[in-house]
Amino acid sequence: MSAGGGTKAIIAALAANLAIAVAKFVAFLFTGSSSMIAESVHSVADSGNQALLLLGGKRAQRARTPQHPFGYGRERYFYAFVVAVVLFTIGAVFSLYEGWHKIHAPEPLTTPAWAFGVLIFAIVAEGFSFRTAIIESNHVRGNQSWVQFIRRSKSPELPVIVLEDLGALLGLIFALFGVTMAVVTGNPVWDGIGTLMIGALLAVIAVILAIETKSLLIGEGAGPEVETRIADALKSAPEVSRVIHMRTLHLGPEEILVAAKIAVDHDDTAAEVARGIDEAEQRIRAAVPEARVIYLEPDLDRSSVNGAV
Repeated sequence: MSAGGGTKAIIAALAANLAIAVAKFVAFLFTGSSSMIAESVHSVADSGNQALLLLGGKRAQRARTPQHPFGYGRERYFYAFVVAVVLFTIGAVFSLYEGWHKIHAPEPLTTPAWAFGVLIFAIVAEGFSFRTAIIESNHVRGNQSWVQFIRRSKSPELPVIVLEDLGALLGLIFALFGVTMAVVTGNPVWDGIGTLMIGALLAVIAVILAIETKSLLIGEGAGPEVETRIADALKSAPEVSRVIHMRTLHLGPEEILVAAKIAVDHDDTAAEVARGIDEAEQRIRAAVPEARVIYLEPDLDRSSVNGAV
């Protein structure tokens, strides 16, 4: 994912959510709808989440230090994980509580026209934000399905924004359902049911985000296709007989650490081995520009030694 594409999607979502949060809260003041206050808190939480993603992207750009010799690229994973926690604790838990409260102590809606107007406005605004996230994601998604993109992406921002915007749109539909049923039936319990549906939806999205970002946070290797390109680049170097073993690790979305033990011919001199390692590193970086930290350990090609004996 390009940083620019992720930032554009985050800013679009932040602008939409701030405007929607204000509109929803005004509608709550006029209607007393629990769905509206739940959706208002949802939008405030989403706005905070987008601010966290922007903060994580900024902090990840800091230069490496002796205490953090590989830099701060994985801060983006940390802040994406915090987003999942915030979405669950603030958005889901509050909505579930508010829905339960409204079902057990229902209150009639007043001036529901406000709720309908704000919800329609919010759906349009969230649709714009969601469209931006889809367009930016399609630039990097390739042939992956959306499920594969969410699960395999090493850049956390776009999957987070896509899931948040999807959740926001579905939440608005649930809120519209709850308010509509409350008006049609005259039973305000439906408003509480819509709120519970919003809370359950946010909880599911938060769990998905937490699982995926936790995996990135504790450390993921490069994808199989990237590791294949790295191995092929290594084997293409003249002085490398074969790759004995290799490990990769994402230090950040656009930075990969490569550590490999390579077999060299037992007749090679130290100077030839050194040149071979330099050549192999250059080939890796040409094949995979994200491979910025490379450690290669030479070893004798035991197969050729045993064959000679």
